[in-house]
Amino acid sequence: MKELLEKIKNKKSVVGVYGLGYVGLPLAVETSKNGFRVIGFDIQENKVAMVNRGENYIGDIVDDDLARLVKEGKLSATTDYAKITECDIILICVPTPLDRYLQPDVRYIENACNDIFKFRKKPSLVVLESTTYPGTTEEIVKPILEKDGSKLGVDLFLAFSPERVDPGNPHYKTNNTPKVVGGCTSGCNELAVDFYKAVISGGVFPVSSPKIAEMEKLLENIFRLVNIGLVNEMALLCDKMNINIWEVIEAAKTKPYGFMPFYPGPGLGGHCIPIDPYYLTWKAKEFKFQTTLIEAAGNINHQMPDYVVEKSGKILNSLGKCFSNSKVVILGVAYKKDIDDYRESPVLSIIEQFQKFGTNIEIVDPHVKEFKSENGRKMTTVELTEKLLQESDLVLLTTDHSTFDEDMILKNSKMVYDTRNFIKKKSEKVVKL
Repeated sequence: MKELLEKIKNKKSVVGVYGLGYVGLPLAVETSKNGFRVIGFDIQENKVAMVNRGENYIGDIVDDDLARLVKEGKLSATTDYAKITECDIILICVPTPLDRYLQPDVRYIENACNDIFKFRKKPSLVVLESTTYPGTTEEIVKPILEKDGSKLGVDLFLAFSPERVDPGNPHYKTNNTPKVVGGCTSGCNELAVDFYKAVISGGVFPVSSPKIAEMEKLLENIFRLVNIGLVNEMALLCDKMNINIWEVIEAAKTKPYGFMPFYPGPGLGGHCIPIDPYYLTWKAKEFKFQTTLIEAAGNINHQMPDYVVEKSGKILNSLGKCFSNSKVVILGVAYKKDIDDYRESPVLSIIEQFQKFGTNIEIVDPHVKEFKSENGRKMTTVELTEKLLQESDLVLLTTDHSTFDEDMILKNSKMVYDTRNFIKKKSEKVVKL
């Protein structure tokens, strides 16, 4: 342990980042910026090749930072997992999806651990960053890494430190977002805390166990899931009562205590909030506990794409149109503004439903040039033009990208269904969620 601590303090330890996606690559860049040599591991050869050319594919990374670090030899990537033998610290940043039954799919974590087990040098520190259910670190990761007789706190140091990535956030990035760390032993905690303190400027908060860290991450996302579910339900009721939910929220925001604004929308997207809570609802069943509130909020949010399509149909009917003889322009496929991430985007479900009804649709997104639909079909977006808007029967605004021009949309559209409160000007041509 002393040897590892010294290597961390002197920044002589080599850090391996397993998984070079939205979490792994920014972490790899930040770690190498702070003086560590970093090796990134990924199964996708195109990602590895891009990193080694200094080409960025993640929006939250400064292109010049990546190019400089690669050129200086501080950051490299590989598909050869045997190079794990060079690493003193390995950070696991792999996807944690759900299967079709909304049960955790931990195969990516298991595969990572098996690769690390084969090539891990001793002693070394292994940290799981992937969001998962409480118990994963000790019930899945630990047994795999201990198969050769390794002992915690002696030649194996293991911790969980949940990623806190918010794509597109202009203020909080990997470096200045506080880190929570839960080690399997006090020694594991000490090593992990010292490492992250050397990399993260936002502060490091140690907790007493991996389970605490795993649960707190789920609490963060469930907090948002439940509050978004609440405001979406309020939006549905306000629509029936002919009350402007957006004005209601603005009024409620004037209270200086006891209220935090959340906003309705066409549904949840991204790899966190729509997925992570179900890790806990699944785990809770082991303890014969029903997570009623979490599941209710999830159901409300999952219904929002259906509601948007249904209301779109009513708007078209009011114009003497039906789904099958209409042209609808959809503005935005990314799940939130000003990013290119469309994972779990509710717009995918909306598109699928329009296609089933035979609607002629065009999708505009300045950040997403092409994407895969829910059924796996490759689709491309088009440029937003006055002609495109003028030829449409309905413009459905699903993502409030800053580059969209409110005046242009209003001037050239017959009718706009704004699910994000993007258009601020009052107009008879605009219907709000």
